[in-house]
Amino acid sequence: MKIKSLKLPLLIVGYIAFLGVSRTFYIIDEREQAIVTMFGQPMRTVREPGLYMKVPFIHSLQRFDKRVLSSDAQAVEYLTSDKKRVVVDHVSRWRITDPLEFYRTVRTEAGALIRLNDVVSGRLREEIAKRTFIDFVREQREAIVQAVSKDARASVKQQFGIELIDVRIKRLDLPREVQASVYARMQAERQRIAKKYRAEGEEQAREIRADVNKEAQIVLAKSYEQAQKLMGEGDAQATAIYASAYEKDPEFYSFMRRLETYERSLGTGTTIVLDAGSDLLKYLEKSHLPTSEPAKR
Repeated sequence: MKIKSLKLPLLIVGYIAFLGVSRTFYIIDEREQAIVTMFGQPMRTVREPGLYMKVPFIHSLQRFDKRVLSSDAQAVEYLTSDKKRVVVDHVSRWRITDPLEFYRTVRTEAGALIRLNDVVSGRLREEIAKRTFIDFVREQREAIVQAVSKDARASVKQQFGIELIDVRIKRLDLPREVQASVYARMQAERQRIAKKYRAEGEEQAREIRADVNKEAQIVLAKSYEQAQKLMGEGDAQATAIYASAYEKDPEFYSFMRRLETYERSLGTGTTIVLDAGSDLLKYLEKSHLPTSEPAKR
């Protein structure tokens, strides 16, 4: 019975001893840093990894991350110098360099994010307000983030014990109500350029067609000239041949020409009405037909 009655006190004592040891010793690894507080007041800072001691139930331990942290702020609307609205979403990289000052000013990482984003957003607003919309979008974005990083770095280090590594603009956009009008202007501009190109193309096409038609007319004129020349030469040669034949035997020449006329003019079903004394009937009369007897009248 005595042994059983001693078990409970021994367990209680062992538990209290375990709690005392666990609350007396603590370990800081290479990713952490901490401060020891007594009743909420900072006592000392622990920066190096290792095993440390503190007074149990009196001292408290506040751990902080030693690694590089990031802050992805919500998109904020800013105003440029030419009164254009832009929506900017920035990202900051930072780390805690003075845990004691950090604990005194912002306490937690969540509080640090709020204060850091306020500082960076304020500096962004000042720098963007100095530039026009075109300069901000095209050329001076890097200069803006460098100026913001430099000024905000000095401010947060002195006030919150934070080292601001850099600030980057993740996204740059227009407000939703402005996007529709901007897209409409862009579309109208593209349509204007397209119409210009079409008009220039049609003008070039008309010039090409005119040049082709001109060249075609020149070719046709030269061809017609050559054809007329050849036809004239042929007619001249034919006339010379006819004249030579006529000089040798005028009667035979006249007879052959009449036969050619009959061949072209007379045919099956052809009716020709001529005067009785027409030269065309000269070789059709009986007196001119080649017969062995004299023609009878």
